[in-house]
Amino acid sequence: MSYKLQAMIAAALATLALSAVAADPIKIGVTGPFTGGSAPMGVSMRDGVKLAVAEINATGGVLGRPFQLVERDDEAKNERGVQVAQELINKEKVVSTVGFINTGVALASQRFYQEAKIPVMNNVATGSVVTKQFADQPENYIFRNAAYDTIQSAMIVDEAVGKRKLSKVAILADSTNYGQLGREDLEKALDKKGLKPVAVEKFNIKDVDMTAQLLKAKQSGAQVILTYGIGPELAQIANGMEKLNWKVPMIGSWTLSMGNFIDNAGKNGEGASMPQTFIQIPNTPKRKAFIDAYLKAYNPPGGRIPSPVSAAQGYDSIYLLAAAIKQAGSTEGPKVREALESLQTKVEGVVTTYDKPFSKVDHEAIKVGVPVMGAVKEGHVTLAQ
Repeated sequence: MSYKLQAMIAAALATLALSAVAADPIKIGVTGPFTGGSAPMGVSMRDGVKLAVAEINATGGVLGRPFQLVERDDEAKNERGVQVAQELINKEKVVSTVGFINTGVALASQRFYQEAKIPVMNNVATGSVVTKQFADQPENYIFRNAAYDTIQSAMIVDEAVGKRKLSKVAILADSTNYGQLGREDLEKALDKKGLKPVAVEKFNIKDVDMTAQLLKAKQSGAQVILTYGIGPELAQIANGMEKLNWKVPMIGSWTLSMGNFIDNAGKNGEGASMPQTFIQIPNTPKRKAFIDAYLKAYNPPGGRIPSPVSAAQGYDSIYLLAAAIKQAGSTEGPKVREALESLQTKVEGVVTTYDKPFSKVDHEAIKVGVPVMGAVKEGHVTLAQ
């Protein structure tokens, strides 16, 4: 065989090898609770992520490579979240992970991504400390595109105290990291108004009787209940108020929009108010296309996304990540992190259009002014009046 022919064959083989490498999928972890009481959030988030990935792959992927999702159910358990993180990093070799619904799971799990220098996009967990867990380190790999609790608590207190002029406030929060960190943020927001809550009560996940907590709140003269919890237990609060024949406004974190609150509370949940980054209303072409695609793909009961906020933020998290990988020209963690901190192109999402959403010192994509107040009306969440 001539030297020239050998060189041609070698070049052809190299081209084939490069093509094979170029076509290798970009593996993205998706972690959240796909079973249990937090499942409406986890499943909606995952389904929003899948819609975005399908759209991106249909247009050729990123860097000529398709996204491949590696899904894991963390069951809303800290210890399971830790197992999932280690599996996605060490076995599956993901280049990034999106998800984390529960603040406690995020805080327990994301340290492994930080150590591995793999970016995480928290697209639902809202505990204010989530993105600050490693803020004291030279490089922070933890990002978020959800309305963190400092923003939400200020909105909740403004609604109760500022707009409705209610000064006697009770707080009911669950015993998880999410609930207790949220309670702290509510108390700080009240303190800025010169107020202290007249009652602060705690409950556990799966509690079905809130009578004791509600009686204390009622006897304290509370004019409004501020909540931090998730759907099933929030419904027990609304139903417990009905049993006590006590009706005061219920204003809480975004989770009052969960389908399993609305359905389990029924008429007792009517009027509950909460901050929302996304409401299932097709008021822009982008939102209409997203809602239509979600309903067509998953056909949820009654045409209602179980957790619209989770679905929308999940969808947007993939587009933010795709923009960073494209800008970096690489899937290497440090390069993707640097690109996220200095995104040069605007990313049109369904929550908002992200224009330089992150910086070296700010890893929060959702800013004050993006969320709006929503309210439960006839089995759906709509814009609060």
